[in-house]
Amino acid sequence: MAEKIIQTAGRNQLGEFAPTFAHLNDDVLFGEVWNEGTIDVKTRCIITVVSLMASGITDSSLTYHLQNAKAHGVTREEIAAIITHATMYVGWPKGWAVFRLAKEVWNEEKPELTEKDRYQNEIIFPIGEPNPYGQFFVGQSYLAPVSETQVSIFNVTFEPGCRNNWHVHHAKSGGGQLLICVGGRGWYQAWGEEPVEMTPGTVVNIPAGIKHWHGAAADSWFSHLAIEVAGEETRAEWLEPVDAEAYAKLK
Repeated sequence: MAEKIIQTAGRNQLGEFAPTFAHLNDDVLFGEVWNEGTIDVKTRCIITVVSLMASGITDSSLTYHLQNAKAHGVTREEIAAIITHATMYVGWPKGWAVFRLAKEVWNEEKPELTEKDRYQNEIIFPIGEPNPYGQFFVGQSYLAPVSETQVSIFNVTFEPGCRNNWHVHHAKSGGGQLLICVGGRGWYQAWGEEPVEMTPGTVVNIPAGIKHWHGAAADSWFSHLAIEVAGEETRAEWLEPVDAEAYAKLK
């Protein structure tokens, strides 16, 4: 059921001095006309704002109707477009006057994007939630499921400097893991081998039984898809953290 508009300003301000006017304002204009159901309240708010603007009314009554428009779902982007459009027909000075009031009503500041938000805008897969396996990582990582049927695929995201511990994917047969970098820059290293830089498009195949680690470069976010290779009796064994001095030498 649509919200019922109730107005008492007429009686509050003019009930004794002009009771008929108060009745027309509260009971007829707001009580009947505003609650007539052919058009929705948001549309009525827009019509009212434009009507007052066209009449050159830029006092507290317009401020009230701008606030009412905001309360009934008119966004800052919408009110800016509405006022701009109406200005073409009712006059430039009126547009400036109404924009001054609208800026005060829609005065919420847009929050600054965090580094995480900015990075999310650069990649197509979601960053997800804090990694439930975070105790096996140095730094902050995130995990987002991409597919949990047929083939298990997760997007793993590392904040700059974050890396997981050395670990091994065990399997009686099959098993292992496939990594595909989808954002940022990071590293993969198998035990006894040189680190491999990973950038978008880099693919790393990790057979079962190989001790390894992977994570972000010190100065970059990093995301990879982790695809589990089907196998028998698969499990992950988490080992010691990557040596901090060795990691610091990676450029």
